[in-house]
Amino acid sequence: MTTTPAISINGTFFSPEDARVSVFDHGFLYGDGVFEGIRVYGTRIFRGERHVRRLFRSAKVLDLKIVQTQEEVLEEIKKVSRKWAEINNVDLSNNGDPLYIRVIVSRGDGDLGLDPRKCPQTKLVVIVDRIKLYPKEHYEKGLTLVTTAITRTRPDSLPPQVKSLNYACNILAKMDANRENAAEAIFFNHMGYVAEATADNIFIVSEGELITPPVSDGALPGITRETVLQLAEKNGIPNREAHVTLADLYNADECFLTGTAARVVPVTTINSRTIGTGERGPITYQLMEAYVKRTETDGVLIYD
Repeated sequence: MTTTPAISINGTFFSPEDARVSVFDHGFLYGDGVFEGIRVYGTRIFRGERHVRRLFRSAKVLDLKIVQTQEEVLEEIKKVSRKWAEINNVDLSNNGDPLYIRVIVSRGDGDLGLDPRKCPQTKLVVIVDRIKLYPKEHYEKGLTLVTTAITRTRPDSLPPQVKSLNYACNILAKMDANRENAAEAIFFNHMGYVAEATADNIFIVSEGELITPPVSDGALPGITRETVLQLAEKNGIPNREAHVTLADLYNADECFLTGTAARVVPVTTINSRTIGTGERGPITYQLMEAYVKRTETDGVLIYD
């Protein structure tokens, strides 16, 4: 069913037709800004406070002075989520299709030069709507991935902890995946270790142990990644962060991706190699189920 997005810019609602940013906004001109993707399950903004905290941490690295406090940003997210429910006439308490929230902070309006000092105030944009990355069968049968020659940005250039608006490398890697008719592409870092996929973190299971690349290897410290590691610990699944090589991927018993939009999705083929049995593995399935249960109770309530 088609729905209408709810959009606010600096606290003011706009229709999709009227929502605009200036051509002089440095987020548009230079990708100078940060963002978060957040899910709403029922009436709960899943790990909302954690997402907003990460938004502010990303902004601090880029020295973006967000006008609003963390509490005010979270309140704006609640407000726009309620607006979405209102304009689409949806009872969120009975909504089986989780919403997706995109929160963007740009450097704001400046001139055509690069100097961020010419941008007197940051801009906050909140968009709420539905999103669907993968069809249901991919969660049952698994994704096909390829590797890309595009190297993950070095951490001494742009730390992977920063969820910035500049996704040029990710787009180039996604184009590599598209050419191979694959769902996603896998980044390696400058040392040759696996970093992450173009829009998701990556995990493997080897001899019953769950392994994911450390942030120092170029992985974004994903909120879903963090949640899955916590769930593994809770469910007695051995887990650790460690270097992952191409050979490790090929020889893994299981593999899966995690991300806010994707959630937990199995991988069964990489570069034409079958991973494990070629089917969704038992630990992957266990964590998929545990994650769904976690979303039912964890989160900031939209309606206080």
